[in-house]
Amino acid sequence: MTNQAIEGARWTIHDLEVLPENEWTRYEIINGELSVTRTPHRRHQQVCVKIARQLDTWSEVSGLGETIVTPGVLFSEADSVIPDVVWVSRERLAQIEDEAGHLTSAPELVVEVLSPGKQNELRDKEAKLKLYSVQGVREYWIVDRLTKQVEVYRREKAQLVLVATLLGDDEMTSPLLPEFSCSIRCLFPE
Repeated sequence: MTNQAIEGARWTIHDLEVLPENEWTRYEIINGELSVTRTPHRRHQQVCVKIARQLDTWSEVSGLGETIVTPGVLFSEADSVIPDVVWVSRERLAQIEDEAGHLTSAPELVVEVLSPGKQNELRDKEAKLKLYSVQGVREYWIVDRLTKQVEVYRREKAQLVLVATLLGDDEMTSPLLPEFSCSIRCLFPE
């Protein structure tokens, strides 16, 4: 995946309206900085599907919320991102979804699957972590498909902090998702 930051410009969501639309290109803005990336690798997408399937199955049984894959999240005119997967409670979704189907505030859970490359890693582990922390995301999972591990960040004292690094047969659970559990191993295709 390539990443281009266009230096010196302060971008807003209104600027995105004039950029060429292409199903293979993603535009995200974090603190006014534009990132342009290609659609992720097939294996990246497979991991996203497996995570979404686990969350969606639990959501259907519990009735507590919805799993959304690659939603547009418009935090502000200068902060617009497309996380890989989010989970949002039904009550919160009713409050934060606009008429276009975008989320206008933080979902409870955000999942990002790392794409190879230092810039991609820094964006997810630093820029997005800070953005999600400031915006009120309650839990953030950073999934590394190459090392087959998941870093779990949870809100503590008004910020997201690393609480666990899970791999192999470790079980993924969350206080946001009562009785949700899945083995980390089941998130990664063989």
